[in-house]
Formats: sequence, C-alpha cells, structure tokens
Amino acid sequence: MIKPGSINIKRNTFYQNILGLWRNLSIFGRVSLVILFGLVFMAIFAPFLTGHSHNISSGPPLSPPGAKHLLGTDELGVDLWSMICFGARVSLIVGLFTALLAGLGGGTIGIIAAYRGGWVDRVLMRVVDIMVVLPDLPVMIVLAAFFGPSLRNIIIVLALFSWSIPARLVRAQALALKEQPYIKMAAHYGGSTVYLLTRHFLPELFPLLVVSMIRLAGMAIITEASLSFLGLGDPTSRSWGLIINHAVNFRGIYFTPFWKWWLLYPWIFLTLLVSSLALLGRDLERIADPRINKG
Repeated sequence: MIKPGSINIKRNTFYQNILGLWRNLSIFGRVSLVILFGLVFMAIFAPFLTGHSHNISSGPPLSPPGAKHLLGTDELGVDLWSMICFGARVSLIVGLFTALLAGLGGGTIGIIAAYRGGWVDRVLMRVVDIMVVLPDLPVMIVLAAFFGPSLRNIIIVLALFSWSIPARLVRAQALALKEQPYIKMAAHYGGSTVYLLTRHFLPELFPLLVVSMIRLAGMAIITEASLSFLGLGDPTSRSWGLIINHAVNFRGIYFTPFWKWWLLYPWIFLTLLVSSLALLGRDLERIADPRINKG
C-alpha cells in the first residue's frame, strides 16, 4: 500500500535532482542543454512551427528569406524552414536510437566481460579490438549501399560500429568496481549474478553509460549527415545531409545569390546539435567523475 505523501516525496526528490544537476553544469553545459531542448522542441512540434509542407512546392523556386518563407525556398519552391524543422526529426531519431542500441548493447557486453573474466573477457575484448581498428566510414558506406537507403538500415549499421566504444569504457570501470570490498562481500554471502549486476554494477555505471550514449548520439548524427550527403541516406526523409546534397548537386546553384544560404542553414543547425551534445557530454562526464578537472 502506498503511504500518503510518498508520491510527493518522490516528485520533490526528482525536482531536487534536476535542480542539482542544473547547478553543477558549467555555463557551456547550460547553454548546450537549452539549445538541445530547443532543437527537440522544434523537431516535435515541426508541423505547428511551419506553415508549409516540407515535401511540396509552396512558392517560387529559389526565393530569398522573407515573411512568407522564413528561410526561403529551394530549386523546386519547397520551404527551407520546413525542411530544416523536419530534418531535425531525422537527426534526433538517428542519434537517439543509435545511442540506445549501441550504448545498452555495448554497456552490457562490457559489464559481462568484466564480471565473468577469463576466456569470456578475452573473447569479447578481442571482438571489441577488431571493431575499433576497422575503418568505420568506408565499411559503413559499403554496408549502407548494400542494405539499401533507409533510416532503419542506417541506424542498424551505425549501432553495429558504435557499441565497442561504450563496451571498453564500461568494462574498465566495471573491473575497478568488481574489486570493491562491498561487491566481494555481497558475492561471498550468496548474492546472485543478477542481483549484483542490477543492484550494484548498473547504478554505479549508469552515469558513465549516459555520458557515453550522449557522445554516441553526436557521432551518429554527424555520420548520418555524411551518408545522406553522399546519397546513401533515406531519400524519403528530409535530413540535413540530404538538403546539403541537393544544394550542391543543383547545377544552377553557383549562379544564384541565394546558394550560400541554402548550404549554410543545415550546416548551422547540424553544428549546433552536435556541438551541444559534445559539450553537454563533457560536462556530465566531469560531474560523474570528480577526478576530471573542472577547468
């Protein structure tokens, strides 16, 4: 039975944790968090923030920025502001699902390797070493072309080449955690593997895993934009990389005064998103590990 007031206590604790996290962030971390929330808001409410379709012509081709078209239009008359807003959805979806798949999968492998040790650790770490030395981008280009240009395939390919990063980080910390006296004491008194992993390892390693997933999201977003720019992205989704690809491949672009802005818009938003994730991840890493210099 839930005691009266227990829900309010949990809610207040949650708000206190959020407020404490905000206070511990540096000015760069706070700005990055605000930018990130703004881009997420833009992606979620894209249909309400744009008055035009991101796939259908809604004005004269190559219109300059104005009251009707905030950022102008492309060579087909499609509103660029609409494409930017809906392109944010693609980048965030790719970053989120790649980080979840690679982070949770790699983190689990790292914990298992550290906890089991022996031949299990050696085999898993040799696989991780192979994944680390592989040339990521060329192989991803080949796989993306082989499996076909779809958002799901890109996420799977990115996750397959990203899980080794959190696996190595989590394993290193799990090895140190494994030697802690309270872990040995819990195992000595009959603590099962599931109990030790869920009650001791995961809570201690969760902050490191979150930081690793934030970094993975940034890497996945920039890689997806690169693949889309090369023409290997999902042609049905207006990603920022695909917008740059269309702008560069438009033959008359260099003869119009608007071409620089057409290229600049997706680059600005892509830089804002990736930079905010990188700075926020660096700040969270400093908070999670007090040994890191605050400077």
